[in-house]
Amino acid sequence: MRITYGPWGQTLAELTGAARAAEEAGAEVVWVPELHRSATVSAAAVAGTLTRAGVGTAVALAFTRSPLVTALEALDLDELTGGRLVLGLGTGTRRLNETWHNVPWDRPLTRLRETVEVIRAVVAGGPMTYEGECQRLHAPGFHRPHEPVRTRIPIYLAAVGPRLTRLAGRIGDGWLSHELCSPAYLRERVLPNLTAGLDGRDREELDVVVSACCSIDPDPATARRRAAGTLAFYAGVATYRDFFAFHDLAAEHAAAVTAFRAGERPDVPDRMIDPLVLAGTPDQVAERLAGYAGLADTVKLTPAVHGNPPEQVRRNQARIIELIGTL
Repeated sequence: MRITYGPWGQTLAELTGAARAAEEAGAEVVWVPELHRSATVSAAAVAGTLTRAGVGTAVALAFTRSPLVTALEALDLDELTGGRLVLGLGTGTRRLNETWHNVPWDRPLTRLRETVEVIRAVVAGGPMTYEGECQRLHAPGFHRPHEPVRTRIPIYLAAVGPRLTRLAGRIGDGWLSHELCSPAYLRERVLPNLTAGLDGRDREELDVVVSACCSIDPDPATARRRAAGTLAFYAGVATYRDFFAFHDLAAEHAAAVTAFRAGERPDVPDRMIDPLVLAGTPDQVAERLAGYAGLADTVKLTPAVHGNPPEQVRRNQARIIELIGTL
């Protein structure tokens, strides 16, 4: 497995410093998210500090920019990274699209497939016209005068549900997991859908990337409690009902959704944390990480952030980067 990392920073300067430290420790790709920062701006900031590691977005929201803008930003980022960009795209949830960004959510599978098709056509320098069911582009006189570093930039798709996962297997260069993804869920739910989606493609053409929330501390109980905030953040989302039910956590998830809708922080028992987060001592986390061997091609480690003060996240991040170095 390749080991990659999603750095954290209170400032962009701290984010880029963590990215550089992860590269020096051996991380093969550095991934930046889109929630409290722009994925593409963060990727540009990180790109200027790295010399070997790839730079990935995990994930940039697929529908909140036009496909043309996403393609142009990808081309610029590929230039900044010297051809080391990985464009990770995700649909986000209905609520996030409609109420946060005021963009359509209808037919997300069709919209995502067409978004990818437009981006690839623009990156390849192809015709600047596209007429789909959800996406349209009509710019026949447009010509980008800058020579691209690559005319094919890898596009990875984030997916949880079965239909979107099959789509990732069919059209993606890679698949990105949710930040919570156990080896059992990967083996029994994800890989069969990815394989079904390949539709004649070789499995080696698809990079299967597990995103693993990580919390390391000399005291395992402290490590688990630090990870509770991330579980609370995701457990309050009703969309993930089937995911939690697979792990025999349906009742806990339902209680978390009820608490979230009441404006309260969900309670997170240890039985929710243990199967879904890499939490414990460095040796315990390394042992848990080995559980993905033979299933995932790549693991993306990220520090547990939600609900934790910056000084705790910094300590955890330093321990994760140290672990990458030992691996």
